[in-house]
Amino acid sequence: MARVVVVDDEPMVCVFLRTILGSAEDIEVVGEAHDGAAGVEAVLRSRPDVVLMDLRMPGMDGLAAIERITALADPPRIVVLTTFDADQYVLRALRAGATGFLVKSTPPEELIGLVRTAAQGHTVLSPSAARRLVAASTDGLTARDRARELVGTLTEREVQVLAGLGAGLSNAQIAARLFLSEATVKGYVSRTLDKLGCVNRTQAGLLAHDAGIADDGPAGERR
Repeated sequence: MARVVVVDDEPMVCVFLRTILGSAEDIEVVGEAHDGAAGVEAVLRSRPDVVLMDLRMPGMDGLAAIERITALADPPRIVVLTTFDADQYVLRALRAGATGFLVKSTPPEELIGLVRTAAQGHTVLSPSAARRLVAASTDGLTARDRARELVGTLTEREVQVLAGLGAGLSNAQIAARLFLSEATVKGYVSRTLDKLGCVNRTQAGLLAHDAGIADDGPAGERR
């Protein structure tokens, strides 16, 4: 059973998400909050597997809440709920530790599947919004310079693995492309994240785009 906390300042959005997710036998909405501070409290109280987090809320916003939640010893997966008008804000949230983002207009059946995917430990991205996020991630010269400096600390093989992460490839897909075992790729991914100071594959993928080494492989919802 995937345990979910919903944080959004629009009560009707919370009602919609609770109704849709509650229709799935393997998902339980265990908490609801309408601002960031209450969202942090709900996480501490309910210990969910996944948090669906709005960003723009009164009081403590979603970005501050994400930073507090990801600082916990065993944080849940945080998926940002967004519209298309806040790309840079979403980018900051992902770099703060969120593991994916969904647009609020995501169809119900797709939403359920993506929450399941997040609960299993994978990154989820709304396909229709991913290209906009990639464009936003390459806007800042400082980010590009920093990313290239970090990539310079990697071995050639680690750079190849990072390029796969930038394309949204799974470990199995990277393994097939590089003619390695999946277990070997998993080890490379762990070492690469550690060297780059990234807390998850999403951050590493964004850094790959910043550095200009992202693969042109197939984009997907799962990373």
